[in-house]
Amino acid sequence: MAPPDLLPRGQAPRKHSARVARVLGLLGPFLGLVLVVGLFTAITPGNFLSGYNVATILTQTVIVALGAIGMTFVIVSGGIDLSVGSVVALAAVITAVLLRDGHPPVLAMAGGASAGALIGLVNGSIVAGAGIPSFIVTLGTMGIARGTAKYFAEEQKVDAPASWVAELMTKTPEPSWLIFAPGVWMTVILAVAMSLVLQRSVFGTHTFAVGSNEATARLCGVRVKRTKVIVFTLAGLFAGLAGVMDFARLTVGDPTTAIGKELAVIAAVVIGGASLNGGSGSILGSIIGALLMAVLASGCTQTGVPTYVQEILVGFIIIAAVALDRLRHRAPQT
Repeated sequence: MAPPDLLPRGQAPRKHSARVARVLGLLGPFLGLVLVVGLFTAITPGNFLSGYNVATILTQTVIVALGAIGMTFVIVSGGIDLSVGSVVALAAVITAVLLRDGHPPVLAMAGGASAGALIGLVNGSIVAGAGIPSFIVTLGTMGIARGTAKYFAEEQKVDAPASWVAELMTKTPEPSWLIFAPGVWMTVILAVAMSLVLQRSVFGTHTFAVGSNEATARLCGVRVKRTKVIVFTLAGLFAGLAGVMDFARLTVGDPTTAIGKELAVIAAVVIGGASLNGGSGSILGSIIGALLMAVLASGCTQTGVPTYVQEILVGFIIIAAVALDRLRHRAPQT
């Protein structure tokens, strides 16, 4: 690249602005998390950063974080998935039903995750095949998945026999050297793996291309329909895994669980720096967004702040994140 003084007038400032925007996009969520942690640590010294509370926060982050991993792919590709909360409930119920009927825990977990992947496959196939906006498709499957969960559960909670599945979300894991719940470590491993897929693989490049400009991506040889189907299937799979973790946390299959959870998942991705216009986002940012909301909820609970205040604060944070995204995309044009 030519030195700044050899670039056409105005090009160097634009490149500098774009670089600054990218840095802000990466650092913004992390700095917000540090600020919130610092605030609650100062307000409740000795309690907020205790080992037990940290373990609690991380465990509470797992379900939203798993959903956010899949949602990141969807939002980066320019779509949205409103069925996540219902898929979590369906996967939890399927897991509980299979355990109740005497199937091995591994098979029960695979069944719950597969149910999520199937809903995601349906979402992607309709979005890509029929050209219906993802908002409408997933709004429909949100009701379908919730109704199916109630059908399998016979409109009541499904009790399952005790198994090691519940240990996935325990705050006191065995062996003790794990420190945190196995579900936390599973989420970390999956986040790292999916981050590499999104940032380093051909599929990840195609996902960004589709979200940035679908028509251009198609002209460049990207198989847009296939990419969309895979993206939504991944989102469904991770929502299914979140449902398995929800069962592990509650130890019952509740068809009414995770109502509104899709909004928390979308919020985590947006707070993490993804653009609702598509074409930008990161798994790391989404995980930080999920962690920030869990920290905020824990801190407000410890300080006695009412739940409605927490909801108001999250709303303001979401608006600020979207505003920052608009500024970030406007910066290269100034």
